[in-house]
Amino acid sequence: MALAGGVSSGLGSALQFLLLRWVLGARQPWMKRFAPSRERLAAALQRFPSASFATIALARATPLPDAPIKLVAAAVAYPVPLYFLAVLLGALPYYFAIALLGRLVRIPAWMLIAAVAVIALSVAVDQVRRRVRGNP
Repeated sequence: MALAGGVSSGLGSALQFLLLRWVLGARQPWMKRFAPSRERLAAALQRFPSASFATIALARATPLPDAPIKLVAAAVAYPVPLYFLAVLLGALPYYFAIALLGRLVRIPAWMLIAAVAVIALSVAVDQVRRRVRGNP
């Protein structure tokens, strides 16, 4: 299970990464304020290429958001296969721990169904409240 989760996470992240590289590479005026200085990022990547791989892998090994790291990697055109590998290697321990926890802690099916129902009900109530207020 951990391997399937890691591969899926890696493929999804690589696809997002490709899209982000394309958006940053399009040189749209509205993207300039989000894009970091390419020269400084490229110089840092040249000095510490293995640190970039390790940073991406470590970011994926935690539940913390990795968007800033993904943005930097996309801005310097970090290689997609290396990005995928770093995400895969970083995600494997995380998904292994989740799979192990899932084997140790058995959650009854009725509880999972109830949780999904509560979430769906919350979304529906939020949609109704927005329409009543006039916010689409």
